[in-house]
Amino acid sequence: MPRPIFEVFYAAVLVFPGLLAPAQTPVQPAVTGAVLAGRLIDVRTGQVRTHAYILIAGDRVQSIADAEPRGVPVLDLSAYTVLPGLIDVHGHVLSNPTTQNFASELRTSIPQSTVWGIYNMHLWLDHGFTMLRDACEGPADYPQFALRDSQKRGLVLGPRMVAAGSCISLTGGHGDGLPLSPDIDLPRPHNVADTVDDIDHVVRRDIKYGADWIKLMASGGVMDPISDFHVQELSEAQMAEAVIVAHRAGKKVMAHAEGAAGIKAAVRAGVDSIEHGTMLDEEGAELMEQHHTWLVPTLYCFQHDMQTGLSKGRDPASWAKGEEIIAAQGPAFRLALAHHIRIAYGTDDDDIDEAVSKEFGALVRGGMTPLGALQAATINGAELLGKQNEAGTLEPGHYADIVAVKGDPLSDITVMEHVAFVMQGGKVVKDPTRPDLNRPIRVK
Repeated sequence: MPRPIFEVFYAAVLVFPGLLAPAQTPVQPAVTGAVLAGRLIDVRTGQVRTHAYILIAGDRVQSIADAEPRGVPVLDLSAYTVLPGLIDVHGHVLSNPTTQNFASELRTSIPQSTVWGIYNMHLWLDHGFTMLRDACEGPADYPQFALRDSQKRGLVLGPRMVAAGSCISLTGGHGDGLPLSPDIDLPRPHNVADTVDDIDHVVRRDIKYGADWIKLMASGGVMDPISDFHVQELSEAQMAEAVIVAHRAGKKVMAHAEGAAGIKAAVRAGVDSIEHGTMLDEEGAELMEQHHTWLVPTLYCFQHDMQTGLSKGRDPASWAKGEEIIAAQGPAFRLALAHHIRIAYGTDDDDIDEAVSKEFGALVRGGMTPLGALQAATINGAELLGKQNEAGTLEPGHYADIVAVKGDPLSDITVMEHVAFVMQGGKVVKDPTRPDLNRPIRVK
């Protein structure tokens, strides 16, 4: 005989007591402060909200409100346009801004390079870049990982970092840091891989010591005096093996690729992003579109290098390559835009203070809209780095990373070159009312 319905319900309550519990409303974290934005840009849509309060709970955004919160301090940025913290996805944190002499790397100690890294991190943050991807470094003991981890622990001031390991290269390739005469016999560099088996070892070494990304040299480059950027360097089989090993370990892969052959081989191999892509052709653009491969075009660094010329000790052979690159980058970038390739903001310039914010203007001159350029440095960068749930926009649960500029970057993108206010994780690191707050000394 069937049991009465009330007995069935009573039995269920005994087994599952939560059935009678009232629905739980998520408790919002307590607001600890707020920022009043005169104009707040939604970088997803380009819509502008005026006189908006960004409510902050600890290091995160709690909500966006129209009314001033009570009982908490409010930072008044009513005279500014406010955006999320910026993201540079192609930097080299150990760069020395005072020289482009290729031999200087052979004369610079790793401790000195690391000190340059601390200095450069401070500059990135001062320009509003609260997150950074280091795109490989030369030293075998990975100072970039120490800087990344030290920033996370609060030991150094700078952007949150994800970091590639070594610049994986063929012997004599763009990442071979020993362009010396053949009678000088030195140990094989740790980043050199001439076979598929070599790739396995080098990639696994990078991962062993803490790499977030793997960096491959798919083609020659511009700044070194020995490689040809037209030439594909690592083989497609080598790059495909690197992708297999890295993806299996939960890591992503970027490829330095200037020449068309290197670009296409890297895309077919399955890399996650192409860096530079300066000689991109129609076939390569179609491949990138089909594979959903990201492009980090680094337009301004090549333009800037031609402006500085040989004044910082640049090799004349490098200068000659730069002239050809400048002629090619415009058509290649327009191809990328025509094929709707996803683009993220990267600088790749040794002189952080001079160049890091000028990629905005270069992207717009190249054919992007101002909103597209802002997206490249915010939501796109966050997505490429897998940080879209915590950075790239100002919305609940994301880091309270906030920058402010005078003027309207949607009508004049160059205002992004003059960031006036920076907050990282709810902490003010640059404030127009406190000009000496954490400001780095400029070295030239």
